[in-house]
Order: sequence, then structure tokens, then C-alpha cells
Amino acid sequence: MPRGDKSAYTDKQKRQAEHIEESERERGASEGTAERIAWATVNKQDGGGKRSGSARQATKKVARKTTAKKASASKATAKKVAKKTAAKKTPAKKAVTRKTAAKKAVKKAPAKVPAKKAAAGKATQKSASRSTAAKKAAKTRAAKKAVRKTAAKKAARTRAGS
Repeated sequence: MPRGDKSAYTDKQKRQAEHIEESERERGASEGTAERIAWATVNKQDGGGKRSGSARQATKKVARKTTAKKASASKATAKKVAKKTAAKKTPAKKAVTRKTAAKKAVKKAPAKVPAKKAAAGKATQKSASRSTAAKKAAKTRAAKKAVRKTAAKKAARTRAGS
């Protein structure tokens, strides 16, 4: 069968392609482009030409076998995924308990802590569940806030002194 042969297509598919081609021509597409779009659309909808007779029945049997194989393979992968998620859930619970323990330790910390250390402690406490970029950004914000605070205190002292 030479390339571009449309003998494998049913009459219905040929009519569909003709209709699509006409509508593309009305929209202003060239004849070659309209034909290309029409057959591409038919192929996309039906997966190519639908053979008639015994050839079509043979392809149906093959299709049934492949779908059965896919179904059994998907069941196996579903079981593997279920095992992985069950394995992942237990460490997540441990991480939650670690976070709460860290929060308790921060609460028990002495009240008189320098501003920079307190800000850094808050940043690390909040960033336990964040990405590394978010952690870095939070740390930078906390450091800048501490610098602004010390600058404001220094400015207040100079104003009071003068």
C-alpha cells in the first residue's frame, strides 16, 4: 500500500475528512493544508483507518489481549504504590512528633536571648516544613529585620543624646 493511500479508511471516515476539508477551505486554508488537517483530524479521532472484514476482527483480539495485560500491570503497580505510601506514612508521623518536640524546646528556652538568635530560632522553627529556598528567604528576612531593629535603636539613642 503506497504512502497516502486511503483505501484502509471506511466510507464514514472519508465523508468526515471531506466535511472537515470543506470547512477548512471556507476558513481560508489552502487546498493541501485543508486536506492535511482533515485526515489528521480523522486519524486523531479514530486512530487511523478502520479495516473491514477479517483483518478488523484480528486486530480486535490483539487489542483485547493488550488491554488485559495493561490491566494486570496496572494492578501490580497499584499494589507497589500502596506499599510505598504506607512506608512513607510512618516516617511522616515521626517528623510531626519531632516538630512538636522542637516547639516545646523553643518555648522552654530562656526569655533573655539576643535579638539575632531569637530571630534565627523563630526562622528555623517555622521553616521545618518548607523548601530550602523558602528557608533561606525566611532566614534572610529575619536577619534584615534584626539589622533594622538595631539601627532603629541606635538612631533613637543618638536622638536622645543630642
